[in-house]
Amino acid sequence: MTGSPRRTPGVAAPARRQPAPGAGDLPEAEEKTRAVRAMFDTIAPRYDLVNRLMTFGMDVGWRRRTVRALGLPAGSAVVDVACGTGDLGRELRRRGLRPIGADLSAGMLAAGDPTIGRVQADAANLPLADAAVDGATCGFGMRNFSDLPAVMAEIARVVRPGGRVALLDVATPAGILHAGHRLWFEHAVPVIGGLLSDAAAYRYLPRSVAYLPEPPVLLAMVRAAGFSGVNRHVLGGGVVQLVTGTRAGPPEPGAGRGEPARR
Repeated sequence: MTGSPRRTPGVAAPARRQPAPGAGDLPEAEEKTRAVRAMFDTIAPRYDLVNRLMTFGMDVGWRRRTVRALGLPAGSAVVDVACGTGDLGRELRRRGLRPIGADLSAGMLAAGDPTIGRVQADAANLPLADAAVDGATCGFGMRNFSDLPAVMAEIARVVRPGGRVALLDVATPAGILHAGHRLWFEHAVPVIGGLLSDAAAYRYLPRSVAYLPEPPVLLAMVRAAGFSGVNRHVLGGGVVQLVTGTRAGPPEPGAGRGEPARR
C-alpha cells in the first residue's frame, strides 16, 4: 500500500494525492498502512459474510460485471490487487482467466481460497515483471491505499500495453437515494459489522469513502498512470463505481505470461 514502485518508462509519475476533503482525523501515509493492515487481519474470518449481508448479496454481481468489463480472452493472466479473500479471483477463474492475487494482509490471505495463486505484497511494489500480465482488477481497495497514484503507476507497470484494468469501489449516490444510502452505510452497516465481526472496523468503513478522489480526479489519475479509454460506470443505483481502461501503447509480443519479477 506504500513504497516506491518502479515507474513505467515514458509514463509521468502522478502527483501525490492530497488528503481528501472530509477525511478529518483519518490516518494517512504509514499510519494508514499499519491501521488498514491490522483492521483487515482482524475482520478476515467473517469478511465475506458481512459483505454479503451489507450489500444484500449484490456484491457478487458487481464483481461479475468487473471481470466481464476486462474483455480478456480465456487464459489471460490477471493480477487482482488487494485481493482479500479472493472473491474476484474466483470469478476470474470461473471466466477462464488466470488470477494472481496480491494483498498486504496476511489474515485476508489466510482466510482466502488456497487454490488461487496469491502473494503477500505491497500494492505499490508488486512482485511481477514489467508487462507481465494481461489485466488487473481491484475490488473495494482503492480507498485503502496510502498512495493511490503510486499504486496506479505500479499497475500500469505490470499490465502489458493493450491490457485492461477494471477497478471497483464504493461511491455516493445522488438524489433520492442519497439519504437512504447514508442511513444504511453510516448507521446500519457498523451495527451489523459490530455484531458479526469488529465494530471499530465497520465504523471506519463509511468514513473511508473520504479517501476516494472525486470522479474527475480519479479518472485523470488513471489516465496519468498510462491508461487510455478510461471510463467510469455507476452500478447499484450509484452506490458503487467501476473504472475501466486500456494500457496505452502497442501490444508487446510474448507479454502477459504472469511471470514473477527476477528480483
